[in-house]
Amino acid sequence: MTAPVRRPRRRPGLEFLRWAWGQLTSMRTALLLLFLLALAAIPGSMIPQEGTSAISVIDFKEKYPGWDAVLEPLGMYHVYTSPGFSAIYLLLFISLVGCIIPRVTKYARSVRKPPPALPARIDRLPETRSAAYSGPTDEALDRAEKFLRGRRYRVARAEAGLSAERGYLREAGNLVFHVSLLAVLFGLAWSNLWGYHGTAVVVEGRGFANVLTQYDDFTSGAAVDTDSLEAFSLQVNSFVAEFETGDVQTGAARKFEASLTVTDADGTRDETLTVNEPIMTAGGTQVNLLGHGYAASFTVRDGDGNVAFSGPVVFLPQDGNYTSYGVIKVPDARPSRLAFEAYFFPTAAIDEVGGPYSSFPDALNPQVWLNAWYGEPKEETGAPESVYALDTTGLQPVLADDEEPLRAQMAVGAGFTLPDDLGSITFDGWERWVKLQVSDTPGNAMTLASILIGLIGLSLSLSIRPRRLFIRVAEGMVLTGGLDRADAASGLEDEVAALLAAAADSAPTGHNGDAPEPETHEEPPA
Repeated sequence: MTAPVRRPRRRPGLEFLRWAWGQLTSMRTALLLLFLLALAAIPGSMIPQEGTSAISVIDFKEKYPGWDAVLEPLGMYHVYTSPGFSAIYLLLFISLVGCIIPRVTKYARSVRKPPPALPARIDRLPETRSAAYSGPTDEALDRAEKFLRGRRYRVARAEAGLSAERGYLREAGNLVFHVSLLAVLFGLAWSNLWGYHGTAVVVEGRGFANVLTQYDDFTSGAAVDTDSLEAFSLQVNSFVAEFETGDVQTGAARKFEASLTVTDADGTRDETLTVNEPIMTAGGTQVNLLGHGYAASFTVRDGDGNVAFSGPVVFLPQDGNYTSYGVIKVPDARPSRLAFEAYFFPTAAIDEVGGPYSSFPDALNPQVWLNAWYGEPKEETGAPESVYALDTTGLQPVLADDEEPLRAQMAVGAGFTLPDDLGSITFDGWERWVKLQVSDTPGNAMTLASILIGLIGLSLSLSIRPRRLFIRVAEGMVLTGGLDRADAASGLEDEVAALLAAAADSAPTGHNGDAPEPETHEEPPA
């Protein structure tokens, strides 16, 4: 009695995992994930992000409360750190690894294999040529082999013919491109996890130390220890800004240059920082020049005659001529705390309709126009607040004699006494400030190198044309044929004719020579 056939036990879970892995590692899935990654990055490029500029997010929320009600629940202010974006990124990484490894193994095997065997019917290839030949077979094959190797073909020799193939670097270029894409993703992840960047506004004559409390805004990866940032400091000695004064392009920027003194592990040295020319510290931290503006210096005395505030105040540019807005907060003034909203005009002018404005970005006629606020002393809560905006809660405007809000105009050195013994303010002068970006992105070098190598690989895969050529010498004839293994290739006809001419020791078709005119076979390939 025949024993029953035992069928292998089916494991639906294992079969599903194999199917899912095959789908994930397919090139189609990788392209789909790459498209989804680019699509998911669009909101992050259009909507301000918490990790990049928290102040911009606050301004956006105040300006567009309706959009904020929709975007906040969707997590659109932190797109790049959202679970969805991270999942697409990780799946793309896994898909590329699973797709590349089998292809590399297959390519390694194909490189070691010799060219294919000589086909039995060369005349059925897409392009063939033949000519009569009465010489020795070995001599014809020797000439053909020399011709093929001179054109970088790999050659396999048989008794009556040759097989040759070239274009192996096409697949190598394709693999290099995909491996480089994987390296780009790894480099970006490296920079995001172990990198950081922040900005700081530094007034001329003052310094910056690379500690967290010195930054105006700061973003770091999850693996960064913010207590162990690279130890360095810099001093902004001066900042030079030059603008076009001629009739053409008046006011256009011509020179922005900051003179710094940098102290790091290599010692103390002087550096010059310009736009698009960052400086590097000993530990690889990069310092860029992002912007500049004006800082006006004031001295404020309170109602008791004491100096309640003295120093520079950063003003933010509002237009191309550097009309700038700033806030002077004097919470320690007594008996009433004081605050001022001010505009700084580098080259002040007055329009009868529009009022004061700046007619040129350089400080040729600097003036400050301001109004004043006062109120009861406020208890300090420790809650952070912007130094560039004034919260008028608990304050009321200082009024002029006509019961309208007081407005004062001051040139450098001028002062103004507030009514009702509230105090006084003096415009002492102005300086320039620079906005510095300090960043450490350890994966940038790897990312850049990977992009360049990937472009080289892509160029190879697009320019190299895999091709096979064959030649047989028998029965008083030389027969050559060839086929291309890539679409849109050209030149096959000329190369088949040149191989025939080299083997028969004659001029190729279209040139004078002793070889008879070859026959062209246009039969379809087998």
